[in-house]
Amino acid sequence: MLRIITLNLNGIRSAWRKGVLPWALGQNADIICLQELKAQQADLSEEMKAPPGFHAYYHCATKKGYSGVGLWCRRKPERIVERLDNAEFDLEGRFLRADFGRLSVISLYQPSGSSSEQRQEAKFRFMAFIFPRLSQLAASGRDVVVCGDWNIAHQEIDLRNWRSNRKNSGFLPEERAWVSRLLDEAGWCDVYRRLHPTRTDEAYTWWSNRGQAWAKNVGWRLDYQLATAAIAGRAQRAEVFKAQRFSDHAPLTIDYDYDQDGDEPPPGA
Repeated sequence: MLRIITLNLNGIRSAWRKGVLPWALGQNADIICLQELKAQQADLSEEMKAPPGFHAYYHCATKKGYSGVGLWCRRKPERIVERLDNAEFDLEGRFLRADFGRLSVISLYQPSGSSSEQRQEAKFRFMAFIFPRLSQLAASGRDVVVCGDWNIAHQEIDLRNWRSNRKNSGFLPEERAWVSRLLDEAGWCDVYRRLHPTRTDEAYTWWSNRGQAWAKNVGWRLDYQLATAAIAGRAQRAEVFKAQRFSDHAPLTIDYDYDQDGDEPPPGA
């Protein structure tokens, strides 16, 4: 069994103080994908750099206190890729990939567009840039899982107040259509929705800090594991963990009936 967890930390130092490490160590996870570190290498403690039982990798943003992604892996990857060869987004630390045989696991943090029109334009640029690359990856013959905060709720069942958010970043028609293209044209599977096609309130992974969004479960499903067909078909269980809070996001755990020590990568991958 392969257990993969994805979690937007909203600051690794903040999440650390809230007990994310003891929780993570008790999950028997093989790979943990982290987003929004809000830290640079110099800010990371020795424990963060080497959590017990894991090989830890981070791609931090150049800007202090901003963005950044990480991967914790039980098994040491054969290769780590941290660059998209796009200066704008590589400086923001939005991508980190680990390869194990024919399996690739990616931690991805898509920009949010909610703060300004300029950031929404940056989000659209990222979406346009990453789409063909994700399409190529899906067609590569590798087994791939892309974990991350996509900052998009795909369907009406993916957020509580969908009617009032139709003109807001995260639920814009263009954003939702982009996710549909990933699933319908590019060969990706939304693994949580494959297992739970109609869940609503239980599916949310993010809650605003305003009002009583958490208490009233006025949430959004922004954190996904998208996978290529072969490994998506082996998904057995998916859970959003809400019993303890480390961030304004909740961890998403998915178990795959998959042998990480299996086949070698296809030629040329």
